[in-house]
Formats: sequence, C-alpha cells, structure tokens
Amino acid sequence: MAEKAVRERTGMFNKDHPKYKWIALSNTTLGILMATINGSIVLISLPAIFKGIKLNPLEPGNVSYLLWMLTGYILVTAVLVVSFGRLGDLYGRVRIYNLGFVIFTISAIFLVFDPFTSGAGALWLIGWRVVQAVGGAMLFANSTAILTDAFPIERRGFALGINQVAGIAGTFLGLIVGGVLAELDWRAVFIVSVPFGILGTIWSYKSLHEVGTRATGKVDWPGNIVFGIGLIALLSGITYGIQPYGDSSTGWTNPWVLAGIIGGAILLVFFVFLELRVKDPMFNMRLFRIRAFAFGNFAGLLASIGRGGLQFMLIIWLQGIWLPLHGYSYESTPLWAGIYLLPLTVGFLVSGPISGTLSDRFGARTFATAGLLLVGLTFVALLFIPVNFEYWIFAMLTFLNGVGSGMFAAPNRTAIMNSVPANQRGAASGMTGTFQNAGNSLSIGIFFSLMIAGLSVTLPNAMRAGLTSHGVSSTVADQVAATPPVGSLFAAFLGYNPIESILGPTGVLKSLTSSNAAALTGKAFFPQLISDPFHAGLVIVFIAAAVMSVIGAVASLAMGGKYVHVEEPLRNNPAEVLSDV
Repeated sequence: MAEKAVRERTGMFNKDHPKYKWIALSNTTLGILMATINGSIVLISLPAIFKGIKLNPLEPGNVSYLLWMLTGYILVTAVLVVSFGRLGDLYGRVRIYNLGFVIFTISAIFLVFDPFTSGAGALWLIGWRVVQAVGGAMLFANSTAILTDAFPIERRGFALGINQVAGIAGTFLGLIVGGVLAELDWRAVFIVSVPFGILGTIWSYKSLHEVGTRATGKVDWPGNIVFGIGLIALLSGITYGIQPYGDSSTGWTNPWVLAGIIGGAILLVFFVFLELRVKDPMFNMRLFRIRAFAFGNFAGLLASIGRGGLQFMLIIWLQGIWLPLHGYSYESTPLWAGIYLLPLTVGFLVSGPISGTLSDRFGARTFATAGLLLVGLTFVALLFIPVNFEYWIFAMLTFLNGVGSGMFAAPNRTAIMNSVPANQRGAASGMTGTFQNAGNSLSIGIFFSLMIAGLSVTLPNAMRAGLTSHGVSSTVADQVAATPPVGSLFAAFLGYNPIESILGPTGVLKSLTSSNAAALTGKAFFPQLISDPFHAGLVIVFIAAAVMSVIGAVASLAMGGKYVHVEEPLRNNPAEVLSDV
C-alpha cells in the first residue's frame, strides 16, 4: 500500500511531480496548435470545399458565404477568448480548457458529415465552424495561463515560447496542411482534427490539474455582452468594407459598414467605462496601467495585422501571378502556394524557441524590438524584387520575416504574462489572444482594401487594353474593366482562373476564336496583365505593414526592462507590485 501511495504521489500526471510542467507544455501545445491550424486551414482549401458543396463563391449572392468561411472562425475566437479566460480565472483554467477540447472535437465531426449542398451546405459549415471556434477560444484563452501557472519564472520564457511558436506556426502550417488535404478530399480538411481532438481530450482530462490561483467574484454578464456585440460589429464592419458598394470599388461608404464600425467602437469605449465601475469586471482594465502589458499587447496587435496581411498578399502573389507564370495550373496553385511558403514557417520555428529561452536570461525588450524591425525590413525588401521573382530571393526574405516574427512573438508573450497577477492570468491571456485574433481578422479588411485601392488606379486600363487586343468588344471590355478588382483578387486567392471567372458568365469566350479564348484563359495572360497593377497595390500594402512593424518595435522598446509581478493581490495601481528581476 505504501508503494502504491508513493507511485500516486510521484506519477508524471500528478501536479506535484517535477515533470508535470512538461506534461502541461506538451498538452497545451497540442491544443493551441490545433486551434490555430484550424484558423488558417480553410484559407488554402476553400476551392475544394466550395467545389465539394457545389457552390460558386464568386457569384454576387454568395460572397457572404465566402467572407464568413474566411473570417467566421477567427472573429468568434477573437470575441470569446477574454470571456473564457475570465471564466478560467473564476472556475478553473484546466476545466475550461478541457471543455474546449470536447467542443472542438465534436464540431470537427459534424463538419465532416455535411449533409447539404449549395447555400445550405455552406451554412452548415459556417455554423459548425462557429461552434468549433468556441472550443478553440477555450483552448486559446487558457493554454498560456496554464503554462504560466505550471512553470517557474526562470523557465517561463522557454515554455511560453514553445506555446506561442506553436500558436503562430499553426497559422502557417494550416496553409500547407490544408493544401495537401484538399488534394485528397475536401472533407479531409476537417476530419484530420478528429483523432487529434479525441487524443487531446482524453489526455487533458487525465493529465492536467488546477495549480493556479483562482479569482473570486461572479460572471460579469453586462461586460461580456457589451464587449461581444461591440467587437463583432467592429470586425464585421471592417471585413464587409472590402465588398463593393454602389459605384465604389469598396464598401467603406456602405451605411451598414459605417454603422458596424462606429457602433462597435462606441460599444467598446462604453465597455471600458463599464469595466472600471463594476465590482467583478470581465476584465480588469487597470492591468493596462502595467507598461509591459499595455505596450506588449499594442505591439502584438500591430504584428498580428502585419502577419495576417502578409499571408493574404503572398497567397495572391503566388497563386495569381508567380505560379501560373511558372507552369502551374490555377487549380493546383493552392497546394503549391503552401509549399513555397515553407521558408516563412521554418524561420519562425527556428527563432521562436531560441528567443523565448534567451528572453528568460536577458529580458524580452531587445528580442521583441529587433524582431519587429527585421520584419519591417523584409516588408520593404519585398518591394524591390520583381513580381516574377527568382525564388531563392523570395525564400530568403520570407525566411527572415519568419525569423523576425519568431524573435518577437515568444518574448513578447512572456513579458505580458510575467507582468500580471496570478489570479488575473486567464483574463490577461484572453485579452492578449483577442488582440492577436482581432489583428488577423482586421488584416483581411485593411490589406484587401489597400490592395484594391492600388489596383483601382491602374488595373482598369490594363484590363481594357488586354481584352480588346484579344478580340473582346470594347463594350464588354469597358464593362469588365469597370468591375471592382475584388473579384479578380478573390478568384486568384481561391485558385480559380480569374479571366474565365469574369468572362465565363458573359458568354463572350464562346464568341471568340479558339486562339484568343485560349490566350485569355491561359497561364500567362492574367499574370502578365495584373503584374504592374499588383505591384502598385503591393507598394501601398507593404509600406503600411512596414510602418506598423516599426511602430510595434517602438512599443516593444517602451515595455521596459525585465519585470515579473510579485504574487500579491492586485492593487488599484498594478504597477506598484512589479519587481525588477
């Protein structure tokens, strides 16, 4: 009996075992990797998914399905992570985390067995993706807090570095995994999560324990509701801003878009005042008085916007121009785009754990600042390579971009989590997750709009000249040239033949000679047509991204030296209980 008792106390799954922290690290890394892979896996596999459910997403009435398939998961995750982080503080981080695995896995099963096609099939997928995002938000919100509880201060940077690398690497890996699985079957994109979800659920319930400090109080329902509605309205408004409205190539003058953005912003401002006055707030806004927390999250938001924008622009660049020019069919470009973006993922995987470990010794500021400056430099460098580039140059620049992102991400998250009280870690982790996921969502609206603004100046004339030179009447060419560029961008993004998507419904291709029709729908016409206009748009996009990176680097520099919160109750001014280590 004595031997049995000793084994129970010292087993690796026991919270007092010296190796328990590694169990926590491995499990939460799996959880966060699954949650973030599923945030991006759909991006690259959308053509196969829409083909599987027999829906053309480029038809005017179907664009909303496309936008919600693109952004629904990220948007819901961004909205809910703070709430689930706070629930973890109140009722147990492991409890909420484990429930997240269950919800995530069940929804993955329902996604595989979509019984409908067309619009109904799209609504089924969007609905269960939203449910899956609820589970993902539970995992995302509490994984960082669980690790902060399990690891001592001197090893926390390494642990959070691994976790953060897994989280952001998941967004890159999702592109590759989605491209490969979409080649097999569109349902494989969703079924891949099922065995890992079952494994993670069983493992987490068996191995993880509550070791953190719980907060006292009750659920702040008014705060949760105001925050949720406000953030959904704001992010949805910005996302729908890329849809044409009236005579405009974008939707920023659409009354509904303006109402969403302005109304959402007003609600979020009201949320701040509300949280400062309630007894048990959903999120303690006074945490923003902590310099490392405030500047770290601001830098994280800017980095996330830039990283998300980079993904979208590189996918369009590869799928719409570079890959077709190098002999790849439009249908195969989603898979190869994921493969050719591997250097970006490798750079991040190499630098993330190393910078996280070094930040334990030297602090986060140097690594986070240098990382974002390197990212900014790569954005500028990408402007100086031709649209039809030599791949080794592109690979080197994207690798360095990944290195810079890795240098920033792990130390930044460690500095943020070290700076907050133990009983606020769940909500703090959730708020950080909100900034990261909101940045990904914002990047779609911001960077697509900037690219459309650049294309709108030069693409219409190029399109008109190119079409008329291949036998298309000037009347039809004028109509096509007047079409908002967002259609061509989405076609390239989805791996469709852009010219065939535009001219096919008009019947014009059937009236042309076979040589002209073949030339227009071939692999060279659209890439050559859009190269100069695309580069003009790319200048606007990447300069904006570089500026964001530099501002983020300044914010990282302003975080201060290496600080760790003394484990005392939160005072009115949290900065008073920080100690330099």
